[in-house]
Amino acid sequence: MRSPVPNRKALFDVSIVGPLAGFVVTLPLLIWGLAHFYRCTLPEQPGNVLDPDALNPNYSLLLALLSKLALSDSVTADQAIDLHPVALAGFLGLIVTALNLMPVGQLDGGHIVHAMFGQRTAIVIGQIARFLLLGLSLIQSGFLVWAIILFFMPITDEPALNDVSELDNKRDILGLLALSLLVIIILPAPKFITRNVADLIRLEV
Repeated sequence: MRSPVPNRKALFDVSIVGPLAGFVVTLPLLIWGLAHFYRCTLPEQPGNVLDPDALNPNYSLLLALLSKLALSDSVTADQAIDLHPVALAGFLGLIVTALNLMPVGQLDGGHIVHAMFGQRTAIVIGQIARFLLLGLSLIQSGFLVWAIILFFMPITDEPALNDVSELDNKRDILGLLALSLLVIIILPAPKFITRNVADLIRLEV
């Protein structure tokens, strides 16, 4: 943004459009590509959520749910997915969407929390997000690079010209949905979901 933002509503509107539009395009590509996947064996050192050649869908809650929807009975719990090129495009779009929604600094996610909660609270949320992602990288090493990038990014966002006006309820709800989208992309799937996925996607002998 080359010019100052007039108010927090304008800041929110500009920031929310990109991630949501990208997700709307990405989601059908990913679902279609998952339905045309290639089976592969999990390596001894399993890949992570950033490894498209041996993707374990359980490393992401959203990917686990989409796999449950798209893969039917085609793969077992001890196998990984070698992504179809269309799914790879959707997968990369999903990763970019998640990175952009990180509530830090001048990323779209940082703008969103700034517009929703004000600049001071957004700085606190950004610091918490940095350390939470660093902690998550101890479980899922693929996020370590993300955590390092976030720690090198400025934590503050430029204030709007009118930085005291609050958002309406519709924008607040939309902002919470966008942040929830970030969580389900990067959060590993709970065991009860992965167990259900394993039950539903068994390999035919």
